[in-house]
Amino acid sequence: MSSPAKDTWQLTNVLDSHHGGSFYWSLTIMATIGGFLFGYDLSNIGSALNFVPYHLGSFALGYLVAGSSLGAAIGALAAGPVTDAWGRKSLLILDSAIYAVGALLSAFTVNAFMLLASRTLIGLAIGADSAIATVYIAEYAPKARRGSLAILQQWMITVGIFVAYIIGILVFSLLPHQATTLDWRLILGLGAVPAFIGLIYRVRMPESPRWLLEHNQLPRLKQVLHLLGIEASLEDLRRAKNRQQTENTDKSANKITSGMRYALMVASVFMIFQQITGINIPLSYGPKILKPYFISGHVTAVHAAVSGIEATLVLATVNMAATYIGFRLIDNWGRRRISRVGYGGMAIFMLLAALVLTNLSGLMRIVTLLLALAGFIVFFAFGVGGTGWIIEGEYFPTVLRGRMASIVAFIDWIANFVIVEAFPVLQKGVGLTGVMLLFAFLSIVAVIFVSKWMPETKGLSVEEIVDRFEQIADNGNHL
Repeated sequence: MSSPAKDTWQLTNVLDSHHGGSFYWSLTIMATIGGFLFGYDLSNIGSALNFVPYHLGSFALGYLVAGSSLGAAIGALAAGPVTDAWGRKSLLILDSAIYAVGALLSAFTVNAFMLLASRTLIGLAIGADSAIATVYIAEYAPKARRGSLAILQQWMITVGIFVAYIIGILVFSLLPHQATTLDWRLILGLGAVPAFIGLIYRVRMPESPRWLLEHNQLPRLKQVLHLLGIEASLEDLRRAKNRQQTENTDKSANKITSGMRYALMVASVFMIFQQITGINIPLSYGPKILKPYFISGHVTAVHAAVSGIEATLVLATVNMAATYIGFRLIDNWGRRRISRVGYGGMAIFMLLAALVLTNLSGLMRIVTLLLALAGFIVFFAFGVGGTGWIIEGEYFPTVLRGRMASIVAFIDWIANFVIVEAFPVLQKGVGLTGVMLLFAFLSIVAVIFVSKWMPETKGLSVEEIVDRFEQIADNGNHL
């Protein structure tokens, strides 16, 4: 237990310099269980998509895949004022409960409308969780390890994707004759299991220490700090609260400053590029895209679908492994450098994928296409995916962090919805090769954006990051 000197005690300094420990990791896993649910939901629909027995047009098909994203946008936007007023923990608990209900409804759906509505309900939970999880982490994580802790959100997404495809393969392989009756319902409904587990464990999570200080809940804050391995007296906390009130008054912390607007712009545009460069297309539509390449005269539709899922599982495994690279590098390389490398690699491999589709055929086309998509996913996973969630949680002052992060998450989910919803139409209009060329071009534009407008924030406390954006705004938005 650390016990800092009374005359130098500051809560933010103690939290930022604390060594952390195993409790920090277990706490972060529980905070990011919503990331697992997001990943599972993102990919279980890809496995089930070929066997949902309802007639769906192009728009409805896109909505079945992307409908949870639309609900997520609404959930993310609603989460901000709720979590700033009522705390991070209470909303994280509610999110798990809503997801569990939505998963069960999707399993027992009786028509297409009910299925689409349950997907939207699931989205509400995922969106609210995505807006709050990294905010919660940023408010207790030591600054030297904030990146590696927050990137667990992205890693949990990749684990959810991986598990969804494993379950899809197992269900279709064990029950191949019930693909259009029971199998797809099982795949969708099993998401309720981790949601209930998350609900149970999140009840035991402590509230965010910075939120408790902001809301003057000092006895409760003292208990939370003890759990984190930090000892402080109520007098220490009263002085910390008085100091915070003075600083907030001096900085007009409740106002939307020019620096905050700049931070909001950077985080929001980064999240837009994170989505419209196409990462969720192979992960959401992968089995459907790859299924035709496995169809032959003696292969059933179920076996072809399983082969498509297995091929996409390879990509999901690459995604999960490459995210670990980002976990190891993010606090050393920094957010800006790793993002530029990530988007640059994505552009190169998407161009390669387009060339493969144009110039190769047969088995060579399948193998080379999978390699190109794997390279694309590797650079997204370690350089782009986790970075977006990190900056969403660390860019804003505590008093407005929930609301600002919710706006960023809302924009992220709208971008996700647009690209996933538009993909069937784009593919029909310009072909898969044309779509890949578009993604490569957008990745190059993202490199330019990061280089010109995104500041480096590694090694800074969340309070220092806020000051950094104010300095940039005062300098006319020049880095």
